[in-house]
Amino acid sequence: MEHQQQYVGIDLHRRRSVIVRMTEAGEVLECVRITNDPVALSLELAKAGPDPQVALEATYGWYWAADLLEADGAHVHLVHPLGLHWDVRRVKNDERDATELAHRLRRGDLPESWIAPAEVRELRELIRYRARLAALRTSAKAQIHAVMAKLGILPTLSDMFSAAGQVLLDEMPFEGAYATRVDSLRGLLERYEDELDMVEHQLHGRLADHKGYNAIQALNGVGRITAAIMVAEIGDVGRFPDARHLCSWAGLTPTHRESDTKVHRGHITKQGSTLVRWAAIEAVARYHGGAPIAPAFMRIAKRRGVMIARVAAARKLLTLIFYGLRDGEIRCLAREAS
Repeated sequence: MEHQQQYVGIDLHRRRSVIVRMTEAGEVLECVRITNDPVALSLELAKAGPDPQVALEATYGWYWAADLLEADGAHVHLVHPLGLHWDVRRVKNDERDATELAHRLRRGDLPESWIAPAEVRELRELIRYRARLAALRTSAKAQIHAVMAKLGILPTLSDMFSAAGQVLLDEMPFEGAYATRVDSLRGLLERYEDELDMVEHQLHGRLADHKGYNAIQALNGVGRITAAIMVAEIGDVGRFPDARHLCSWAGLTPTHRESDTKVHRGHITKQGSTLVRWAAIEAVARYHGGAPIAPAFMRIAKRRGVMIARVAAARKLLTLIFYGLRDGEIRCLAREAS
């Protein structure tokens, strides 16, 4: 008897998941709820026969499930939650969610996300952990400034955490609970710096031979950390047909609303990778992207303001980063150098 292709929708949660199997004709064969366990998931998938098509929503902690399903021979389709528009449904529960995933997979209209390979996910883990550590470091510095403000102590240096600033902090008249808090925060700052150094050392070691990583550092404002963010978060740049698609994915393109003869283009979408968007805008904040981008920045700034010009410059920078990651070089910079 010829095997019939089966479609599986999995509504994945932290502790339990719902699995729906259906035929090519849309007939539901089974709907089960399992406790999240690799063995239980493998056993349920085995019922779908060889090479099942599986839809899995990109929810909290999806890595283990996607890896397990692929190892068991499934064709995994990772679903982007924003494209499902389930917030408008009158009734929403786990069974209907899993059933709808299977139906949409069968019809071929799933909003799919890219499944990053294991090495890219590890890079992302490092770069996102570094971002978290940097945020904690900034928070600790802000707290020390807050204690100083409570005691009426004004900072006498722009950077109170430089070598000279540390000497001044040692001499400040903190007492009691205020001294305890400041001493604790300064100890945490030292620990954060050590952890940041460790993470950055691992990042740069992994990317030392990456052509795109080295190429995009030729751009003004793009250092090792910004380059690492771009490589880790973008992953395989070949999945984007052109630079415009990359800019759209990063949320740096305007929203577009069109109906009949009315067209409205608004603020940027701010969807996609927050880190890529932040890094691109930060990279152009000081030097405006250098020679290839700065003239356009100045022209837009005069007409529409600095903030809009900065976003436009970030979009142009991300365009050059696309070519640097794709080709291992940025030709416009090579022409200027020659």
